[in-house]
Amino acid sequence: MTKELTAYMIEKVTALMEAPTCCAEAKAVCREWLEAVGTDKEAEMTKKLIAEVEADIMPVDGLIAFAGSEAGVKIFGEEMAKNVLAHAEEIKKNGAKFCDCPACTACAAIIAKKAEL
Repeated sequence: MTKELTAYMIEKVTALMEAPTCCAEAKAVCREWLEAVGTDKEAEMTKKLIAEVEADIMPVDGLIAFAGSEAGVKIFGEEMAKNVLAHAEEIKKNGAKFCDCPACTACAAIIAKKAEL
C-alpha cells in the first residue's frame, strides 16, 4: 500500500470506528486493522476489514424498510423513525445507494478503495 493510501485508510477506518452509528463488531475489526498496519498481518486484516464493511453498509432500501417498520420505531422512537424514513426516501430520490450516516459513509469510502488494497 502506498503511503497516501495507508493514510487515507487510517483516516477512514478511524472515522468508522469513532462513528456513533458503528456497531461493536466493526469497531473491533477497525481496531485490529489499525494495529496490523505495517505488520505482516496487514493484508489478512485488510481482507477482514473489507468483509466487515461490505456486510455492515446499509443499502438505502434497507434503511427505508427498517425505518418504516415496527422494529425501526422501537429503536428510533416514533418521531425519529419518521425523520429517518423521510431522510432515507429523500437521499434515495437524489440517487443514494446507501445510508449516509457517518458509519455507512466511512464504509463506502473504504469500499471505494477495495481494488487498490
